[in-house]
Amino acid sequence: MDAIKRIMGVVWLGLAAVCGYYGLTAFGLPKLSTGKQEDLVFGIIIVFVLMPIIVGGLATFGLYALQGEYNDEASR
Repeated sequence: MDAIKRIMGVVWLGLAAVCGYYGLTAFGLPKLSTGKQEDLVFGIIIVFVLMPIIVGGLATFGLYALQGEYNDEASR
């Protein structure tokens, strides 16, 4: 079970990288460059509020899983 948790740590870190890249290239930066006010507000919210929360959370869980913080012996 501990090996699966470490593998999932790698998956979470990869998912954090994919979400960061896709969130910035597909949602954030194009909305910032359109020039419309409603797109600018949405782009700012995506880039400066939501992306750090999402990517930071996924990366934190992935790092902790790789370090073995969720292993059975660590909780005893």
